[in-house]
Amino acid sequence: MVATKGPRFYGIGRGLDAWLAEQGARDGELSVFLRHTSASLTIQENADPDVQADLADALSRLAPEDAGWRHTTEGPDDMPAHVKSALTGVSLQVPVVAGRLDLGTWQEVYLIEHRREPHQRSLTLRYLGT
Repeated sequence: MVATKGPRFYGIGRGLDAWLAEQGARDGELSVFLRHTSASLTIQENADPDVQADLADALSRLAPEDAGWRHTTEGPDDMPAHVKSALTGVSLQVPVVAGRLDLGTWQEVYLIEHRREPHQRSLTLRYLGT
């Protein structure tokens, strides 16, 4: 579970590495699946927070709250959240080397929360390897 407190990028790489250590993982692949339709997953730069801010701004321009959505039952931020999730995706496959995510120097795995209210986001993790 990942507790979110509103829209932003939540780094989850350390938690994924800890889970891999618990599994005794060595070399293989980790599949990460987010069990929600109004949040998403991505791998992006972790060095400059402006990257995350610019990405969030771009997603908001692509799916603004005031676009005249038909689905408004759960509030004005819900349908834009679904669109952002569709654009960025809810699953990732990441190589694992020596028991850790094989990310580049400036990469991090992020859960992107697209809703304003706090949520408990659920992940399904599957490791395949040695």
